[in-house]
Amino acid sequence: MEQKKKVRLSDIADKLNVSTVTVSKALSNKDGVGDDLRQQIKELAEEMGYKVKGSASGNNSKVTGNIGILIPSRFFDPNLSFYWYIFNFLSTELLSRNYYSIMELLSDEDEKNLVLPRMIQDQKVDGVIVLGQINQSYIDELETNYPNNILLDFYTNNMELDCVSNDDYYCSYILSSYVISQGHKKLRFVGNFDATTSIRDRFMGFQKAALENKLKVSVDEIINDRDEKGLDIDLKLPAKEDMPTAFICNNDGTAAKLITTLEAAGYKVPDDVSVTGFDNFLGKNSINIGLTTVYIKPEDTASVAADLIIKKITGQPYIKGHHLVSGTLIIRDSVKSI
Repeated sequence: MEQKKKVRLSDIADKLNVSTVTVSKALSNKDGVGDDLRQQIKELAEEMGYKVKGSASGNNSKVTGNIGILIPSRFFDPNLSFYWYIFNFLSTELLSRNYYSIMELLSDEDEKNLVLPRMIQDQKVDGVIVLGQINQSYIDELETNYPNNILLDFYTNNMELDCVSNDDYYCSYILSSYVISQGHKKLRFVGNFDATTSIRDRFMGFQKAALENKLKVSVDEIINDRDEKGLDIDLKLPAKEDMPTAFICNNDGTAAKLITTLEAAGYKVPDDVSVTGFDNFLGKNSINIGLTTVYIKPEDTASVAADLIIKKITGQPYIKGHHLVSGTLIIRDSVKSI
């Protein structure tokens, strides 16, 4: 017997020549839809056999109009957090598309024990954006029990999973190539290679630029900025005889910390050694020098992520898999030409 095709919000929207957001609002009894149109949408949905989505267990439930943003707690600091910064752009972008955001922090314990977020268990959201690297076991658990999710700022080897990440490899390659073009031949990368896919890709972009210029690089020479749990650690500078002329840091926060460490050891940036960052995100008064870095517009990332999750949860056609957002090199004073 031929399997009956699953009815999607977009199917209903196409028949009535309205948006999927309008259909979603009508079926969840939200404001913004006239009574006559709301009734027409509900009758057509019932006639077409539409099943309302939303529960973690797969049972039918109402559409909430909410998107969950799940952030691992180890990455979150409301005083100076890149993910808090990204969350604000995400929530603004989702609101412009008539969806509200609910943030929940994922504790290390819940991640380890594969406990689904409360917002999923309590059926408070229609979909979830996972913002920040989580372990593979938790990804598998989430995908099995709640497939209405996308990954943001990291990815996995499973090309079937939907994710949005920065083009860290190419952007780091451009940044490193610029530093080399300024005469630097002795470089060191700063960041834990095993911590996130972003850091790994940034190191590989750095490595590509070095190898193209016949410079020797090694994973063994990476200077770690965090431990295996992703927590910051003190930076260990190379011995004076091994000091590079430039450090390529995996993010701006690490670059600022490195500059402070260098200055405490008697080095001047960029007179004695050059330093670069990544993300163009620093707290006020972090350092007293303009940092050469890469800027990937958070508005661009938020727009791609919002478009992807909304199309996924409303049944609209979309391109599955890995979506990349690229950026721009910003040249400031922290790199000296030698």
